Amino acid sequence: MYEVEVKVRADHRLVRQRLAELGAERTERVSQTDVYYDAPHREFAETDEALRIRREGGPDDGDAEADDEPTETRLTYKGPLVERASKTREEHETPVDDSTALEGVLDGLGFEPAATVEKERERYGLDGYTVTLDSVVGLGEFVEVEREAEEDGIESAREGAYEVLRDLGLDPADQIRTSYLGLLLADDGDASQ
Repeated sequence: MYEVEVKVRADHRLVRQRLAELGAERTERVSQTDVYYDAPHREFAETDEALRIRREGGPDDGDAEADDEPTETRLTYKGPLVERASKTREEHETPVDDSTALEGVLDGLGFEPAATVEKERERYGLDGYTVTLDSVVGLGEFVEVEREAEEDGIESAREGAYEVLRDLGLDPADQIRTSYLGLLLADDGDASQ
């Protein structure tokens, strides 16, 4: 299965207004912390792959009760981009019951934490796509439009995602194909120069 995704920078206030006008259904709001790992046997930055542990829970809105809500943990492998026109890549993901044990397994195999990405996400359903409004710590506001597709449906899914962006008043030509991790690492590199 492939994740077909397009992402642009956007003002969430304007996009929320347009989502309401289009009758999109808000499905959830969550906080995510993604810890990305380096492999001991190859450079993921060179192979355009990613391995991460994602912890997801209720939104961080200062509500003490929300802090007690259970957090879901997932392990995800993302393969290299498969086309130039979008952020489409093979993805495998599985829930994890014990994140501490998983960290121990990765550590024992020589995988090391490389970077952390923190974000607040608001998800909507629109025309068979998931529209996600991301507020990423250190980067700002983004909109992602995505759906899963089989290999022979990638082009159709991408064109549909472009149409959803246009419906939201956004331009597919403004697409950012770099991951949040890549954007944060690029910002760190700029800050050190």
